[in-house]
Amino acid sequence: MPVKTLLSLFLVGAAWPLPAVEYIIDPAHTYANFEIDHLGFSTQRGRFNRSSGTIQFDDEVPSGSIDISIESASLDTGFDLRDEVLRGESWFNAGSFPYILFRSQSFVFNDKQPVAVHGTLTLHGEVRPLRLEISRFKCGLNLALRKRGCGADARGVLRRSEFGIQNGVPFVGDEVRLHIQVEAYPP
Repeated sequence: MPVKTLLSLFLVGAAWPLPAVEYIIDPAHTYANFEIDHLGFSTQRGRFNRSSGTIQFDDEVPSGSIDISIESASLDTGFDLRDEVLRGESWFNAGSFPYILFRSQSFVFNDKQPVAVHGTLTLHGEVRPLRLEISRFKCGLNLALRKRGCGADARGVLRRSEFGIQNGVPFVGDEVRLHIQVEAYPP
């Protein structure tokens, strides 16, 4: 094949838009944390220790999607007795609802930087819309792992009573502040 033809094919291929890159969530660096008011005395915090999922991101278009699965039985507040109660039927009912799911529907961008994501949260068998504000977002080379990845910090607010978790309201807050830290890398 002549060099001119090869060069033409290369230039056409180089101009062709690349599909979004798929990243697999790194469970060692991805946690969903929560905060809730406790009787007006303090803010109680906890996290879920096990999560999985994928992120697709195309910084040229810009576009993307997020699919995160959080194991409800991995709830951890730092106090075993409270954790068992919260995993039980009156709260998260982890036996019947083993996963909390967030699936994106659309991203909000400022130039090419994602600043929010609209999606649905499935919790306790109920599906409700949830917007997560993105306070930090970065794609690039992770020098420790020697591979490209993406990471973000996001936060949102939900009312647990809308998901059928009403135990203790109003003494234990209805409003839950959710924070998600995520890192993801190609498979």
